[in-house]
Amino acid sequence: MTTHRTLSRSDVEAVYDRVGAWQDTQAFYEAPAFDALVAGGGFADARSVVEVGCGTGKLAERLLQNHCPSAARYAGYDLSGTMVRIARARLGAFGNRAAVHETDGGLTFDDPDGAYDRVVATYLLDLLSRDDARTLLGEAHRLLRANGRLCLAGLTWGQSPFSWCVSGLWNTVHRIRPGWVGGCRPLRQRPLLNETRWSVRTHTLVTAWGVSSEVLVATPL
Repeated sequence: MTTHRTLSRSDVEAVYDRVGAWQDTQAFYEAPAFDALVAGGGFADARSVVEVGCGTGKLAERLLQNHCPSAARYAGYDLSGTMVRIARARLGAFGNRAAVHETDGGLTFDDPDGAYDRVVATYLLDLLSRDDARTLLGEAHRLLRANGRLCLAGLTWGQSPFSWCVSGLWNTVHRIRPGWVGGCRPLRQRPLLNETRWSVRTHTLVTAWGVSSEVLVATPL
């Protein structure tokens, strides 16, 4: 399998600072994946949620408004200062229930072991190198409480002829100019999970407008 060149942290920051609120225009393919993620994530009993790569805070707003308990707390992390500002403005109505932090792109955090009921990362693993993705998954395992859930969504390879062509074209563009596709490429997330450390609860392929997303919910062992 061809190894892809992933964007540097500074390149990722520049891309998403430039994209800003336009990131939400990707809802045409992200929204169905988010629906599946919310359905499998069991957020009704999630008292604490951390999202790595929170973007504009759109998913966080949905979770806090409609799915999490009224006292649930949320922490979001993002490398892009523009995204952090947008997310803070969007989540301001939730007061001290929601905090959004700007990072240097590191994938380890100061929170104690078992600090969260849910760890969320959407369209992030497909942006990272495989080593960085495994670092993030290791940190997610540390951060989750017993019976907590890791909730992932990301670009993947299509299964129908049309969606396979779309993912193949996306993959080709990423190889040539990764910044043109936000640094993301089709990726199979499940093989990145260590089977001795994770139990998969939900694994779904969702395709919208030819763009395929993999939704995966797992519990730490």
